Amino acid sequence: MVKLDKICTRTGDDGWTGLVDGSRRRKDDLRIDACGTVDETNATIGMARLYTADAGALDAMLMRIQNDLFDLGADLAMPSQNHESGSVLRMTDKQVKYLEGEIDDMNTHLEALKSFVLPGGTAAAACLHLARTVTRRAERIMVALHQREKVNPFALHYMNRLSDFLFVAARFANGKKQKDILWVPGATR
Repeated sequence: MVKLDKICTRTGDDGWTGLVDGSRRRKDDLRIDACGTVDETNATIGMARLYTADAGALDAMLMRIQNDLFDLGADLAMPSQNHESGSVLRMTDKQVKYLEGEIDDMNTHLEALKSFVLPGGTAAAACLHLARTVTRRAERIMVALHQREKVNPFALHYMNRLSDFLFVAARFANGKKQKDILWVPGATR
């Protein structure tokens, strides 16, 4: 259980921060950048939820994803080489598969795309597109981190699926595509 009784610790004033295993890293370290960008992803999904509160199943999916993102942050904050350890919170294939199922379920209500979709439409869709782009940045940072030190492959898979989920969710939030804004190549030439 998490217990935070003191928020201002001053232990990061020197530009270093602690990980779950007790090690210290510079605040510009790739692992810290990955954790922070996953947190930013979560915050942008929280913003989107301001507009999905009445969307029933979609809002419930986003709330579950926010919880998953805390799991992912905990996974990244524990730089152990043993990613199969049962004593450490790690992302799992089950979480990835759950996202895939939700993508497939939402996609059955959408028409096939005939053009790229511009970010926007409804407020919910615009926020979901923003969350998608932050997710992609988090994924890029995690991939760069994985080139230097091991990252749980299911964490990488989850972020890749999450960007797909957020794209489909944005279309779904656009009235099941009715308010999608389609790209018109060369329209302003």
